[in-house]
Amino acid sequence: MMFGGFARRQMRSLFLLLAALSLPVFQPVMAQEPAPPVLAPPQPAITSEQDAVAANVADDTISAADAADASTLDVAPGSAAYTPLGPEWIKGAPEPGAMTFQPQYTEQGDYALWFHDAILLPLTVAICLLVLGLLLWVVARYNRRANAVPSKTSHNTLIEVIWTAVPVLILVAIAIPSITLLARQYETAPADSLTIKATGYQWYWGFTYPDNGGFEVIANMMDEGEALAQGSPPQLAVDNRMVVPAGEIIRIQTTGADVIHSFGIPSLWFKLDAVPGRINERTLLIEEPGIYYGQCYELCGSRHAYMPIAIEALPRPQFEAWVRAQGGTVGAAEAEAAAGAGTDPAAPVLPGLQEPESSVEGAPGAGAAPTTTTAPGTPAPAQN
Repeated sequence: MMFGGFARRQMRSLFLLLAALSLPVFQPVMAQEPAPPVLAPPQPAITSEQDAVAANVADDTISAADAADASTLDVAPGSAAYTPLGPEWIKGAPEPGAMTFQPQYTEQGDYALWFHDAILLPLTVAICLLVLGLLLWVVARYNRRANAVPSKTSHNTLIEVIWTAVPVLILVAIAIPSITLLARQYETAPADSLTIKATGYQWYWGFTYPDNGGFEVIANMMDEGEALAQGSPPQLAVDNRMVVPAGEIIRIQTTGADVIHSFGIPSLWFKLDAVPGRINERTLLIEEPGIYYGQCYELCGSRHAYMPIAIEALPRPQFEAWVRAQGGTVGAAEAEAAAGAGTDPAAPVLPGLQEPESSVEGAPGAGAAPTTTTAPGTPAPAQN
């Protein structure tokens, strides 16, 4: 038995050494993704004089109920410059009867899915079959009827070495890609990356764009009948999506306004807690344009189930058109023009920024509670 203890100590040292040496060189080969499709070019940012002077939804002179209405037509002057993607662009969404992960649309998601399918799943199946086989063999070979006189063997050096070395090798095979995936998920974003802050409220999400003028877009779950009429998945569709540029690294920051929430998109392999008083941060690079759905993944109160997330990834030109439609700015020149518009009569006038709807006192940002006619699973009432 002394040799077994010695072997275990040596194997622990070997495990640490192998993990340290193998981590930098482990690079699995991923399949190349097809080039993302190109969408139609954007329209002009301001379509009419009325759009340019439209009232801000967070203006103190309007009612709280109107302020909470986050429909695209109401929240953004110049909103006709942006047309939301239709249901044919839905890529990241759950499917009925599915039994595995959703298709992945990020490099980290591809890596993680490979790790699961090529390493974790085969190892799990092999270990379960081995243990089951050993149990059946012991039952058949060493039962009282077949083995009336039990063995008095106290130890076996070879077996002790095997049951120490094999688990160590298994852990090394798991640890190397696992640590690699963890490190890659928390790489620092480039300094010029777009920053988007996702704020969790009870019970809806707010998306702030500090690099584009600081406006906030409020997203509430869409009524089920309205979602079905649009061809969107019920309980996942929202009135305002979080719009991001596809094909480039963005910096996602999360925080909570009241309790702990969690921002998660399964098809993007992204999940990050939103904690009050704290900013968490991760990078995200969506490979191709499309619509990707997620939910709050932290129990946050009575309407936790009613705060879905919808991300709309667009090519950079379409994303910039959407930003301008929200009254935001793109680049330093537009930011300076917006800052000087109030003092310089000759400066171009940009649409007013959308203030956070959550800043309006008494505004029911999460909408009314589900009722017998609006709860998920209930058919929409007939229209007269």
